[in-house]
Amino acid sequence: MIVKMSRYDFVLFAAQSDDFIARLRELGLVDITTTGWEPAEQDRQLLTDIDHYRKAVDYLRSFAESESMDASAKPYASGEEAYEAYAEAQQRRAWLSGEAARLEKLSDELRPWGEFSADAHSSLASGGVVLRYFVAQTSTFEASESEWRERYTIEEIARTASSVYFVVVAATDEDVTVDAQEIKTPNRDYRAVAAEAAEDRAQLAALDAEFSRCAASVGAIEAEAAVLAHRLQNVKIRGTATEAADGALTVMEGWAEKDMSAEVDALLEEYPNVVYLKSDPTPEDNTPVKLKNNRFARLFELVGSLYALPKYGTLDLTPFFAPFYMLFFAICLNDAGYGLILLLAGLFLVKKGGAALRRAGWLTVVCGGATVLFGFYTGSFFGLSIPEMLGYPDIAHSPFLDFQQKFFSYALALGVFQILLGMFINICMTTHVFGFRYALGSLGWFLLILSCCLASGLQMLNEAWTIPFFTMGSPAFLAVAGVALVLMLFFNSPGKNIFLNFGSGLWNTYNNITGLLSDVLSYIRLFAIGLSGGVLALVFNSLALGITGLDGDLSASPWWAVALQIAGASIILLIGHGINLFMSTISSLVHPMRLTFVEFYKNAGFEMTTRAFQPLTEPKTNNEN
Repeated sequence: MIVKMSRYDFVLFAAQSDDFIARLRELGLVDITTTGWEPAEQDRQLLTDIDHYRKAVDYLRSFAESESMDASAKPYASGEEAYEAYAEAQQRRAWLSGEAARLEKLSDELRPWGEFSADAHSSLASGGVVLRYFVAQTSTFEASESEWRERYTIEEIARTASSVYFVVVAATDEDVTVDAQEIKTPNRDYRAVAAEAAEDRAQLAALDAEFSRCAASVGAIEAEAAVLAHRLQNVKIRGTATEAADGALTVMEGWAEKDMSAEVDALLEEYPNVVYLKSDPTPEDNTPVKLKNNRFARLFELVGSLYALPKYGTLDLTPFFAPFYMLFFAICLNDAGYGLILLLAGLFLVKKGGAALRRAGWLTVVCGGATVLFGFYTGSFFGLSIPEMLGYPDIAHSPFLDFQQKFFSYALALGVFQILLGMFINICMTTHVFGFRYALGSLGWFLLILSCCLASGLQMLNEAWTIPFFTMGSPAFLAVAGVALVLMLFFNSPGKNIFLNFGSGLWNTYNNITGLLSDVLSYIRLFAIGLSGGVLALVFNSLALGITGLDGDLSASPWWAVALQIAGASIILLIGHGINLFMSTISSLVHPMRLTFVEFYKNAGFEMTTRAFQPLTEPKTNNEN
């Protein structure tokens, strides 16, 4: 459900605007419109600071969960001090990481030349002896070594599988011509360079103590980020407020929940020199949206928010798609064992996670629990057949659902049912907003699809589901279909003449037939994903038993051999089912979203907005984590 809002237009002296905004923050019920704000040059630094603080919080929360975290670290006195220490440590870490990597690379380049003394090299040069350093391919060196030694004094220093490192001893002005790459004369010993790199790595490790102190202060940093965010909000409000009377007056637009507006009115009546106008939103307003649902549907607001919020004045579709999403998730995963793992994972998040993770945990519990129930109904537990374990000859002679043989048509039926629900919602909303005559064309399509489903679709699911007086050739069906065709072809555009309506109706018929066919066929993916996950689970079970030999006669095998076979099979099962669970869970999350956001939302006439209701509130000032 979308919470009803009241619009406020405030007119007050510009000099008291900051104090007025502070009073609204204390109240915590009013959302001030800042749409269209563009940052000035001086505001960009504030945006940058907020972004840096948020990145610091994300990094430090991740660091706090790592093995490098020192749980006994003492936090800083303030969030600002903690952030400055974090920023300095990050800068220091970036420099040390780059320097250590450079030195390690240099050490690797110098290593083939072995121990090196710059003093000895200079001493030789002063005596007229020059050492020239070369690298050649092994094949080239071996082929040319004899010839080179006839002309020069050559000393091989090191050799690898592909290269030979050697030195040519020459006079100061002597020209050396060999088919090899000359290397710049080393100026340091590789061991000294490696020692410097190791020292930089040690300093990097020592920075963990600094990051631990910062991580212990992450709550204070987060509170400081909230203060900056509220400062930015004030900047936005001042930047979007309208000036009047040569800047002496300020005009602002605000929003409050209608049920809570009496408290806002009481504050405004007490506040001096403020004139306000209170009204209901109009379709032209960019009204902020707040959702209010029961405990079950509220969990699925997390799913809906991944797409968009519903536009104010329309219908919140969350309670309508929530049961379908839960069911579609269970169908796609289609295994009681996998569902049980997700159920336990969800309970862990509920118990150990924060507020945000707790909500996701309850959603996981609901979807995992539905998967357990559906998986038992289809007789699958980690790819094992529950009917066989219970002694049934096959699934066809058991009370379980034969997913492979029967669910293809069930998936199509679910798709038709959800699409019809979406069309019915669209008809109701169109009637409520524009009037019943604007919904007649959609009503015609709804009646035609529904009558076809009742007349012939039910028999595809079960031959016994036949309505005697309502079959494809019965007068009742023909009458309903006739009424539907008239509504579709002649009442789709109220206010236009009959010929334009008929032409528009024919064009809509082509578009709707192709579109509805595509929409219904999209629900086949429920069957396909559920079947593919089940088949992969069976394959991994067979693979584990076949490779290890556990599917054969074990009576003659010693106990230690059987134990090794069981251990090998367990490893295969853990890896195989882990991969299958991961991939199937992703599919179970994504594909129900697609069916919801594309097929259901489209047929339900969903309209979106990007503005959520965000009332002004006081920033948190505590430094507790």
